[in-house]
Amino acid sequence: MKLQQFRYITAMLRHNLNVSETAEALYTSQPGVSKQIRQLEDEVGVEIFQRHGKQIIALTPAGEEIVALAQQALNLVDSIRAVAREHADPNFGELRIATTHTQARYVLPSVIEQFGQRYPRVNLQLHQGSPAQIAEMLEEGEVDFGIVTESPELFAAMVMLPCYHWRRAVLVPRDHPLHKLYKLDGLSLQAVASYPVITYVFGFTGRSDLDRAFARIGLKPKVALTAGDADVIKTYVRLGLGVGIVAAMAHQPGVDDDLVALDASQLFANSTTHIGFVRNRRLRGYMYDFIQQFAPHLQRELVDRAIACASLAEREDLFAGLQLPVQ
Repeated sequence: MKLQQFRYITAMLRHNLNVSETAEALYTSQPGVSKQIRQLEDEVGVEIFQRHGKQIIALTPAGEEIVALAQQALNLVDSIRAVAREHADPNFGELRIATTHTQARYVLPSVIEQFGQRYPRVNLQLHQGSPAQIAEMLEEGEVDFGIVTESPELFAAMVMLPCYHWRRAVLVPRDHPLHKLYKLDGLSLQAVASYPVITYVFGFTGRSDLDRAFARIGLKPKVALTAGDADVIKTYVRLGLGVGIVAAMAHQPGVDDDLVALDASQLFANSTTHIGFVRNRRLRGYMYDFIQQFAPHLQRELVDRAIACASLAEREDLFAGLQLPVQ
């Protein structure tokens, strides 16, 4: 058995059993992937993948267990490397983080600046993407941490730690009728829905919570434009295409003074941002420090307790009484 074979079969699962996509992702050839899979099947004595002709169509029952164990083995190999690096030089290494634009633009700069001052020999890499892309990067070992708000189902098998709640704001120009209404009577979903809405792409930054809030009272707002980038949303609000619904943190005094951020916390429930990583991942000392810098309540002891939880329900119970800050 070879670790390379484990990487091939786990990658096949991530790429919907598509040999071509798997080969492209691993920078190798399709025949090479197929050959290594066949050699592993011959060695273990069972078929890992079910085939129709030459096409792979499903995992076999044995394959489901083998692929899961192969992923655990790969995670353990990463942990062995992490132990060696920690003992060789605890303040040297890399930290790879995947997150959305909102986190990267409005939350992380100060955290990364402080982290860089404390660990100048740690190479910190920041990747942006959708929740689905972030989950894939975590699963493939391309990043160490994912920082997300949306799509908890994508991260159910990972260790997800709650960091903070955040509220929404409705962005409008200062002379907009909603601003005048807000000063007199406050906001209502009906009033917001009477204007075209500019907000996040579905799957980004609490978008599904927003949609559910309108649906609960039987409203379907006219979405004029969507974007994964709050700065893009602000640009089109300025052009008069509609009212923006964004994370309140995206409105920056001194930068966005031509726009007014109307508090929408009474209209939409707060969303929660999590930082997460794959199970059985060994964290280095500076990784614990980054987590605590990002969310001060997540001290090393609490993180270790979360890692030790046997199930998602047990982890949720661990954090049930935690009062998170609101941004």
